[in-house]
Amino acid sequence: MTSHESGPLAGARVATRLPAGDLDRARRFHAGALGLEPVDERPGGLLYRCRGVDFVVFRSTGTSPGTFTQTAFEVDDIEVAVAELKRRGVAFEDVDAPGFRTRDGIAEIEGNYPSKGARGERGAWFRDSEGNLLGIGELVR
Repeated sequence: MTSHESGPLAGARVATRLPAGDLDRARRFHAGALGLEPVDERPGGLLYRCRGVDFVVFRSTGTSPGTFTQTAFEVDDIEVAVAELKRRGVAFEDVDAPGFRTRDGIAEIEGNYPSKGARGERGAWFRDSEGNLLGIGELVR
């Protein structure tokens, strides 16, 4: 372990949890709009896996405020991903924040974490069927 990996969770895997008021509706959205099928399920939860990383959509009586990115997908070509998702009916958010603004659904974001070896990122955001805010990112090298 390096010095920044010394805590009790340093070796843990991280998995996102997204609340769903209607699990069947969420399953239909993930299948139809995102082209994702659960790799496993249990009562009240659907497990998805993308490139070896898990996220769960679970039945919840609570809701997220949807005011921040809850899950982000890193893709190799954001323009292709956004175009395909739009073709599938996904509506992208317009973002006008300090440092970046979306144009045609995609924002140019300056800077990135040095460990990622990128000079910036391109991003896009949309909501799932449950109001969760999801993002797509492409590293700019």
